[in-house]
Amino acid sequence: MVDMKSPEELRSHQWYGTDGLRSFSHRARTRQLGYLPEEHLGKPVIAILNTWSDINPCHVHLRDRAQAVKRGVWQAGGFPLEFPVSTLSETFQKPTPMLYRNMLAMETEELLRSYPVDGAVLMGGCDKSTPALLMGAASVDLPAVFVPAGPMLPGHWRNEVLGSGTDMWKYWDDKRAGLIGDCEMGELENGLARSPGHCMTMGTASTLTAAAEALGVTVPGASSIPAVDSGHDRMAAKAGMRVVELVHKDRKLSHILTRDAFEDAVTTVLGLGGSTNAVIHLIAMAGRAGVKLTLDDFDRVARTVPVLANVRPGGRTYLMEDFHFAGGLPGFLSRIPDLLHLDRPTVSHDTMREQIAGAQVHNDDVIRPRDNPVADEGGVAVLRGNLCPDGAVIKHISAEPHLLKHTGPAVVFDDYRTMQRTINDPSLNITADSVLVLRNAGPKGGPGMPEYGMLPIPDHLLKQGVRDMVRISDARMSGTSYGTCVLHVAPESYVGGPLALVRTGDQITLDVEARSLQLNVDGVELERRRAEWTPPPARYERGYGALYNEQITQADTGCDFEFLARPGKVADPYAG
Repeated sequence: MVDMKSPEELRSHQWYGTDGLRSFSHRARTRQLGYLPEEHLGKPVIAILNTWSDINPCHVHLRDRAQAVKRGVWQAGGFPLEFPVSTLSETFQKPTPMLYRNMLAMETEELLRSYPVDGAVLMGGCDKSTPALLMGAASVDLPAVFVPAGPMLPGHWRNEVLGSGTDMWKYWDDKRAGLIGDCEMGELENGLARSPGHCMTMGTASTLTAAAEALGVTVPGASSIPAVDSGHDRMAAKAGMRVVELVHKDRKLSHILTRDAFEDAVTTVLGLGGSTNAVIHLIAMAGRAGVKLTLDDFDRVARTVPVLANVRPGGRTYLMEDFHFAGGLPGFLSRIPDLLHLDRPTVSHDTMREQIAGAQVHNDDVIRPRDNPVADEGGVAVLRGNLCPDGAVIKHISAEPHLLKHTGPAVVFDDYRTMQRTINDPSLNITADSVLVLRNAGPKGGPGMPEYGMLPIPDHLLKQGVRDMVRISDARMSGTSYGTCVLHVAPESYVGGPLALVRTGDQITLDVEARSLQLNVDGVELERRRAEWTPPPARYERGYGALYNEQITQADTGCDFEFLARPGKVADPYAG
């Protein structure tokens, strides 16, 4: 049995439990909400932060799941209160939800700090919501449990099983190549995304919810439960029960989000063949927890962990429902215990060792054994060179092998709209050997670093059967994407990074094995070009965008706001 905190020991006591006027008012207003004194007084108050929205298909079921969380909180003797927070819909929000990740992190932090909250359940899963909620909660440092939204059901078209995002890119290229027509595309629209939940490939959403589970902030196995499975409802209720126990144990996020936990999350992401977006988000999340995580940490770990998850797009075959029933993340972790820190706590157990004890893998082709990996090294490589002095990343397991060492002439696009308009212009003389370069698509230049990094291959090359080319940008790429795409080039071109100096015709060399990305132009010429370069105009003159432009850091440091990432404490408000 866990020792119960006395009412006076609860954080919410300063709102409800004193004899002053303010506490009288708080109790009276809680009666106004319809609650009896015995329903809430002296009980842990649990905030349920819900990113549900009518325009977020990944989270459209979370309104119902919040009821299961409440059920669990009530059963454990807590008092649940649901708070609506920003929904970051990867599908609809433009220019990119990445622009608003830090806004949700701020909202999470300030909401938890300013209300009578003893613990929190964080409900999200669509790409940016997972890091945003955990960044904000880490900055407040209350007991918290994360409830992943869960992957949608597999897509279907004719006799094919479809992976959202990944097959969208594939069949769109087939349409441009003239291999399928409007009728087929109409059928694909109806079969690609069949249920609530996030992408069921190992895209950014599945990668980051798996990272959350590896960090230890979900109940075991939570990250892969399909969104519409009844097990998802039970998981949500269990999370509600757990957070009440965490409040009584005083197990805060700072006890969970340690250096060891983040190293294990990096190992997990790389061993899953996960999204390159996880690099930015984990660095930002670690920073909020007081842990310095760098690109070098990812590259170091990548050389030690094999890719064992045969899940698209890094794998070739399966989707997240297959991964779940093959053993889920507990099964996956049971295959790499020697690469993990097993004696650290999680929200459910005193050690990760206890959490994965007895975990099994039920399908060796979905979660491969160590002697039969999908790839010998982790799925992301970190590149350095004169084109990316602060680093760049590539998901090399999703690239054509013959392109991993390549030299070719650059074809430069100054912005995404120009690229869209001119990519098929015959005068550009684009060949399969060309290196497509997109700039002004980074954190400030995008704005918000949109997922523009999988630049389209020109139609005439698609019709010749070309399906991959070397592409370089300071943008990001959807985790459902694939190809030889060098991303997150830092510093970005918008602030004068070397990408701003590239000209069409310059030779660029990519060498993934050597972890190198080089612009083959001599230093004197580059200095001459730099002297001619002028900064572009500001993207925003006012509003949130102006704050973003002033405060955003570069990709290699997580794209957090400087004033949020800096060390320092914020005192609890005085509630009397």
